[in-house]
Amino acid sequence: MAIFLTKDSKIIVQGMTGSEGRKHTQRMLDAGSQVVGGVTPGKAGQTVDFNGAALPVFGSVAGSMAATGADVSVVFVPPRFAKAAVGEAIDAGIGLVVVITEGIPVHDTVGFCAQASNPARTRVVGPNCPGVISPGSSNAGIIPADITGPGRIGLVSKSGTLTYQMMFELRDIGFSTCVGIGGDPVIGTTHIDALQAFEEDPDTAAVVMIGEIGGDAEERAADYIKANITKPVVGYIAGFTAPEGKTMGHAGAIVSGSAGTAEAKKDALEAAGVAVGKTPSDTAKLMRKIIKSLA
Repeated sequence: MAIFLTKDSKIIVQGMTGSEGRKHTQRMLDAGSQVVGGVTPGKAGQTVDFNGAALPVFGSVAGSMAATGADVSVVFVPPRFAKAAVGEAIDAGIGLVVVITEGIPVHDTVGFCAQASNPARTRVVGPNCPGVISPGSSNAGIIPADITGPGRIGLVSKSGTLTYQMMFELRDIGFSTCVGIGGDPVIGTTHIDALQAFEEDPDTAAVVMIGEIGGDAEERAADYIKANITKPVVGYIAGFTAPEGKTMGHAGAIVSGSAGTAEAKKDALEAAGVAVGKTPSDTAKLMRKIIKSLA
């Protein structure tokens, strides 16, 4: 089992004919994902060769879905075109849109996230995220597929690089699904959304949650965990040494006064029964103890 993405997921790539789209489409194919085509306006009818496999290019998301049965889109388009691209996928009724693009204006993100939720028919992951991987089954995005295998741990993370590190640290145990939700101030899928899905997934035994300074998403997740999650959760908060008022890496990772500090988030999570590691490696050790206790 997995959440959001399975071996049966059929993926299209919006922007497949661009350099980043081509590169990561090949990586997704190499990981065993069912990539069934791409979408680039004005290039309908063309094909792109991937190690001997010719994937069709469609002029619209709706057209690609009708021809291939696609239910997932991965978006590799420049920021100025992202709102239109994601909006088109939502209008077409696709089930999952993974928005890799960085630097999308917040107003644009607010617009397509609102569009996706009214009515709630499309799940948006991102923007500015590494994507979603269910190891051994499918990979939608830019997460390296060869650093871990399938297993019992669920992972939800704001940080791409910390996602990769945690996957590597716990590679011998493996993961059901790893979800990189992105670090922008406004995102589609939240920690809480992923936690709920992992709680409902019978093959996820425990969850690693990686957050960072800025905002109150981790505090809200702590409240949700306390009220709704029965599975063990361990956490890590990036940014304990970040200076006040300075953005750290992500646009949403900024502390203002006492709001959004790593210490406040750590306290909230620990009050909800979440063991919080001092470092990523320490967090992995906490998860190892939990998995051993569940064996």
